[in-house]
Amino acid sequence: MPQTFSKPQTLSIASWNINSVRARIDIVEKFLREEAPDILCLQETKVVNETYPTEMFKRLGYVHQVLNGQRMHHGVAIMSRVPIHADDRFDWQANGEARHVGVRLDNGVRIENVYVPAGGDIPDRAVNPKFGQKIDFLERMIEWSGGLSDKPTILTGDFNIAPLECDVWSHKQLLNVVSHTPIECEILARLRASNNWVDIGRHFYPAPQRLYTWWSYRATDWAASDRGRRLDHMWMSADVAKQAVAHRVVEPARSWLKPSDHIPIITDFVFA
Repeated sequence: MPQTFSKPQTLSIASWNINSVRARIDIVEKFLREEAPDILCLQETKVVNETYPTEMFKRLGYVHQVLNGQRMHHGVAIMSRVPIHADDRFDWQANGEARHVGVRLDNGVRIENVYVPAGGDIPDRAVNPKFGQKIDFLERMIEWSGGLSDKPTILTGDFNIAPLECDVWSHKQLLNVVSHTPIECEILARLRASNNWVDIGRHFYPAPQRLYTWWSYRATDWAASDRGRRLDHMWMSADVAKQAVAHRVVEPARSWLKPSDHIPIITDFVFA
């Protein structure tokens, strides 16, 4: 009999630190109606699973939902219009906080959605335990990542680190600011090397192109001052990266009503 080939599958995957999914449900709906990603990975949902606002997502076709919630803090979720299968919820914080959820697609690709701790204000674990927790979290991720060599994987979320000089509005002024300190940039480089991850944002927008995903609420006019940082990332194993055809950030979302301080990132794929 003649050999048959399955039709290539187009798929778009978005990631967004929403800073409370219930407080910002209107702009989440706006984003889904305008951009219509197949899969949305959310961080900092700030809600337990039992009171997650599932109905709006279902109305728009996101009937596949995997939640890892926490009251008032943290929380991650994956909402999908295509089948996803619950895989894991790692406690890289080692304290029970809801900062990770992973799923598998029918094609075998894993999606790992992570919310790395911010790390407090002082980049010294001796006087700021939160910074030490962030570094330990990433060390545990490195150990996990090193075992993924044979697994097609997408790792996305709020990494809370802007690793390159061009990933912040001023490398010189932010060198001692948590999210861009040398120790954080070095450990994120080690995480990337642990599985030869492809940073798809910088694949499509090579350094030193401007590519920010976060602007502080403290700015009177965030767009005019443009003191941004690239804290949100989408990495993937090399086999998956070969099937990525586009990547973009949705910067207008930072000006929507009651915005998050982060904006969505989206990668489009054509899976053979």
